[in-house]
Amino acid sequence: MVRSLLFCVLLVAGLWCTAQNKLLVFQSDFGLKDGAVSEMKGVAMGVSPELRLFDLTHEIPAYNIWEAAYRLQQSVPYWPAGTVFVSVVDPGVGTSRKSVVLKTKTGQYIVTPDNGTLTLLAESLGIDQIREIDESVNRRQDSKKSYTFHGRDVYAFTGARLAAGVITYEQVGPLLAKQEVVSIPYVKAIVEGKTIRGTIPVLDVQYGNVWTNIPADLCQQFSFGDVLSVKVLHAGQLVYRGEMPYVATFGAVPVGKPLAYLNSLLQLSFALNQGDFAATNKIGSGGEWQVEVTR
Repeated sequence: MVRSLLFCVLLVAGLWCTAQNKLLVFQSDFGLKDGAVSEMKGVAMGVSPELRLFDLTHEIPAYNIWEAAYRLQQSVPYWPAGTVFVSVVDPGVGTSRKSVVLKTKTGQYIVTPDNGTLTLLAESLGIDQIREIDESVNRRQDSKKSYTFHGRDVYAFTGARLAAGVITYEQVGPLLAKQEVVSIPYVKAIVEGKTIRGTIPVLDVQYGNVWTNIPADLCQQFSFGDVLSVKVLHAGQLVYRGEMPYVATFGAVPVGKPLAYLNSLLQLSFALNQGDFAATNKIGSGGEWQVEVTR
């Protein structure tokens, strides 16, 4: 009886702590030119100075909800259960879009406007629950006259309270139906005969590499050393056509030469060794950019 009771206590304590590991990660399209990010962090520290604050990125292109969704998918799986993410790319701030906290099936929490930011995580990690933020409780005091900075007044405040254990997940607000999450439509990679078709969801902005949504399992027909024929199209118009080897590392080709490889997310990508493939070939990212790859 005592052992059973002790087990139940430990189990409940473990479940409680998954929302209280004090890790809070911020993402936004604010940049670091002004005080917006600092204000969010100041609000969080005002909730609890014991929080550990981290940045995913604040360099999301302005209003680019899709890229916010992609960067969450890129990063969230590598953080432990209980980590709280505050993601604010919110062109509809102050409108009727919902403010929510999604709990993934792997135990992370995403505090964000429900405007499409959750599209990819909902698919890749799955939705355990999603709750609408009750702003009558979970909003910074004396901020109700502020309509344009919910990142500070609602999301950072709620995320900090959740991460610090000031509130439980149930105290965020009412439970929503899982299918209510807003999703951005996009084209998934497919194989058609000997050709793999996909899109360019995002660029590796630091180096100019082109990342596709073609996963490794669709590349099993390739072997390292194979020469691939690659086409890049924008809105159906050919932008780039070329051949390049499929290799494991950048150093497998001479400096300045093109290559195809699997990026850190195990998706087919294109690069110039020590060069900027995207800029050189005037390639961008988004739903209108397609790729066709043939061995």
